[in-house]
Amino acid sequence: MKIEVWSDYVCPFCYIGKRRLDMALEQFPHKDQVVVEFKSFELDPNAPKYTSGTIHEALAKKYGMSVEQAKQANQGVGQQAASVGLAFHFDEMKPTNTFDAHRLEKYAKSQGKEKEVAEKLLYAYFTESKHLGEHEILADIAAAAGLDRRKALEVLEDPNAFANDVRLDEDLAQQYGVRGVPFFVINQKYAISGAQPLEAFTNALEKVWQEESTAPVFQDLSSEEDVSCTDGSCAIPDKN
Repeated sequence: MKIEVWSDYVCPFCYIGKRRLDMALEQFPHKDQVVVEFKSFELDPNAPKYTSGTIHEALAKKYGMSVEQAKQANQGVGQQAASVGLAFHFDEMKPTNTFDAHRLEKYAKSQGKEKEVAEKLLYAYFTESKHLGEHEILADIAAAAGLDRRKALEVLEDPNAFANDVRLDEDLAQQYGVRGVPFFVINQKYAISGAQPLEAFTNALEKVWQEESTAPVFQDLSSEEDVSCTDGSCAIPDKN
């Protein structure tokens, strides 16, 4: 079973959704036969690398609400995060452009460290209040995930490195009609949109496993017999 996950590293529901998927997989008896692949999605490709305001102010501006209303909304999201063991520190978060973070994840994938880097990027932003737009910080995250820090920094300093990989993910998201994240695609056939409850993920895993592992039952539409080969021999047509 293959699960593709479109997400962004400054999307709170992406971290919550990822954690719920992780929890569902821990309960899934066939988890060793599931491959999870992370796909890039930028909520705001034009976001600046550095901003002077807080995440509350950015949310207020985007949705035309007061800063106090934005704080209350973020508090609610923080409570959802806490329910799955995550700690979000909205007051210290540093909004930024995530393109380089996605490029780093693609490099990590090429080195077999995709899962580790994806988790550490989310943790760094939401819990440690790290600035994911700074190459030195991203290189530290790569090193913490077991990658060569110097090589990771070289990748980050080259704006073309793994950029096409990110764009290909985003193009595929458009083809699928993905408008928001997180967005989960299972076996290129089933989809889960948003940070759904844990039960939605566990039910989806069971449903897909049952449907995909059940041997197909064919309806025989053949009109003639003895026109095939079996067990190393072929039927001899009756000339009469």
